[in-house]
Amino acid sequence: MGDRRVLILAEGRFTPLDAKTATCVIRYAPEEVVGVLDSRTAGRTTADVLGFGPPLPIVGTIEEGLALGPDTLLIGVAPRGGALPPAWRAVVAKALEAGLTVASGLHTFLGDDPELVAIAERSGARIVDLRRVPEDLPVASRKAALVDATVVLTVGTDCNVGKMTAAMELTLAARRMGHRAVFAPTGQTGLFVDGKGLVVDRVIADFVAGAAERIVLENAPGQDLVFVEGQGSLLHPGYSGVTLALLHGSMPDAQILVHQPTRTRTLNDEIEIMPLPAWIALHERMAGYLKPAPVVAIAINGHDLDEASAREWAERITRETGLPAVDPVKFGGEPLVEAVLTAMGAGKPAPVRAARGG
Repeated sequence: MGDRRVLILAEGRFTPLDAKTATCVIRYAPEEVVGVLDSRTAGRTTADVLGFGPPLPIVGTIEEGLALGPDTLLIGVAPRGGALPPAWRAVVAKALEAGLTVASGLHTFLGDDPELVAIAERSGARIVDLRRVPEDLPVASRKAALVDATVVLTVGTDCNVGKMTAAMELTLAARRMGHRAVFAPTGQTGLFVDGKGLVVDRVIADFVAGAAERIVLENAPGQDLVFVEGQGSLLHPGYSGVTLALLHGSMPDAQILVHQPTRTRTLNDEIEIMPLPAWIALHERMAGYLKPAPVVAIAINGHDLDEASAREWAERITRETGLPAVDPVKFGGEPLVEAVLTAMGAGKPAPVRAARGG
């Protein structure tokens, strides 16, 4: 996190579910945000809409946004298809004309758009495409298993279930407990907020695990704990590949399973979410052939629960799984960190020796 002054573009979609990037930046770097651009909720504050954080202003036009004194425009929504919506183009152009850095996590790179590049060159503005990745990524070779730090991967029972949020909360909790801990981002939102990483969903399939390996190797030196942001879900029909690649590339010592108790089917309604003990067994089996990585706790996504209901679900999940469970946003991630430390009390799991000829 730095000293940026960020105006977040979330036009027409500033809600906790639609504007995931905007929501996470406001939660974890509110001191950098000067306001949100969304004509639909203009005149209200971010606290009114999100239910947390400081009361940052929501404005309806780019001119009002520029009056807040930003130096960066962040595209805070990931629209379906990953392209810049036509209605937002004029907003981005005006921000560049005003000399702002424009940070984008879209799949379509703004830095490849000749018109926007020309505007930036005239004004001295910068375009930062968060999804650009290095071209020299390796094929994974289990090097991440050799780091001294304890590596923890957040995994989920679905996509968009809170894996980044859990990893951030774990990092903050570990630091409060006096540990040297780092958040290792693997998505555009986490990369913008903090940490050294890259956006793995932009990586060619053969090198996703290698990208995860590099992220761990870059973050681990001098740290006690590395919390790797998970992506996708092992049983999601569209995104299971990135989940498995992160698991085998990051070589975690432990896994934290993230679950929204009130969600019974995947968001796109493809499949029913199976019971948590089955998820735990699946993740441990998929990791264990290369390196044991027990699921040590459950992070609850209770954004739609009050505190009493979140506690009730935690108790129910603990009875079902035998593992600690907590909503880290509502109650802090310390119990989850304690679960990691307890599991690692006997030492880091060793990688499985490669089979002869493998």
